[in-house]
Amino acid sequence: MRLINNLLILGIMAISACNGDPSRLPADVVNIPNSASGSVSENALPEMKFVKLEHDFGQVVMGEVVTYAFKFRNTGKGDLVIANISASCGCTASNFPKQPIKPGEENFIEVSFNSEGRLGFQNKTLTVAANTQPGTIVLTIKAKVVSPELQ
Repeated sequence: MRLINNLLILGIMAISACNGDPSRLPADVVNIPNSASGSVSENALPEMKFVKLEHDFGQVVMGEVVTYAFKFRNTGKGDLVIANISASCGCTASNFPKQPIKPGEENFIEVSFNSEGRLGFQNKTLTVAANTQPGTIVLTIKAKVVSPELQ
């Protein structure tokens, strides 16, 4: 049964990987300079440095959508490519650069939080997957969602 489940998962991954989505980067653009031995190539390793990794929206009225742009710079020696951003909640969305970021260039990851149906303290994370070492960086957003009647 486990083998069947694994084959089913692999099949779904293969089908979804071949969807021809033009917004996805071609595989040859992504350069991850680590080898199977664990050694790192001396050239072209990008590095993603954020101004800050956490943003607190403060008090937000339930139903309000708030947005923040996390600013970052490629401080490495190779082109930085963001492959994907996954959010811890469906109430959080992101917009990120789809093209490679050259060494020394700055850019933004825009994050939106929809407070509809959420009361109290909220703490959400976004995991940024890129061709850096390590391969992921976690961004955090926070808010205290209050009822409109309290305004």
